[in-house]
Amino acid sequence: MSKYSHILGVKFNNVTHSEAVNILEGFLKEEKCHAVFTPNPEIVMAARADKEFMRILNNADLVVPDGIGVVIASKLTKEKLKERVAGYDLIQGLFSAVKNKDYTVYFFGGAPGVAEEAKAKMEQIHKGLKIIGVFDGYFDEEKEKLIFEDIKNKKPDILLVGLGAPKQEKWIYSHKNELPVKICVGVGGSFDGMSGKVKRAPEFFIKFGLEWFYRLLRQPSRFFRMIKLPLFLLAVLKEKLLKKGV
Repeated sequence: MSKYSHILGVKFNNVTHSEAVNILEGFLKEEKCHAVFTPNPEIVMAARADKEFMRILNNADLVVPDGIGVVIASKLTKEKLKERVAGYDLIQGLFSAVKNKDYTVYFFGGAPGVAEEAKAKMEQIHKGLKIIGVFDGYFDEEKEKLIFEDIKNKKPDILLVGLGAPKQEKWIYSHKNELPVKICVGVGGSFDGMSGKVKRAPEFFIKFGLEWFYRLLRQPSRFFRMIKLPLFLLAVLKEKLLKKGV
């Protein structure tokens, strides 16, 4: 099986959830900052229209398929992905692995107050997890300097950045060589989930790749965002036919 799967130009690591967590644990043993991204179909489509964003994704140290649509699309290629590796679940797996060790975590992003709530919930769920810093994602240039200085002073091992795509990926990439961290992950809206502000889908929906449908039922306003999924699959199919010369 291929080590990578290329979907509309984005290179995904072809790993399972447990393999991805093991890779992250390995990153923690290295003295450099590793960028980790979790694209879904919407992010892949955005990268197609933004060359800088595409370059940033493809220069990351680990890229896993957050959306089931990416896994489905891979089945149309010769490089089938093993499974969906949801960003939220990947972070929970990492927290479980490091909670009783000396590694530290920093939350950066989300609406005011959300990261603090997420910190409290995660420390309750993962007893022994050391979250040493929190800052929301609403900042101007001056406040950003304060955030960056706080991160540099506290030197967390793991930095979660929840600014939404592509802002979070571009922020991580532009600061990667200056950050005194070992793992930097773009987590999108995960702080909302960690805080309990947004409920995750029941296990049934997650198991059968229907988390997107559950979100649509709860938030009908997401309908126009969901339209991008069939457009994404059509683009993958078109690319496959072009490669075959059809």
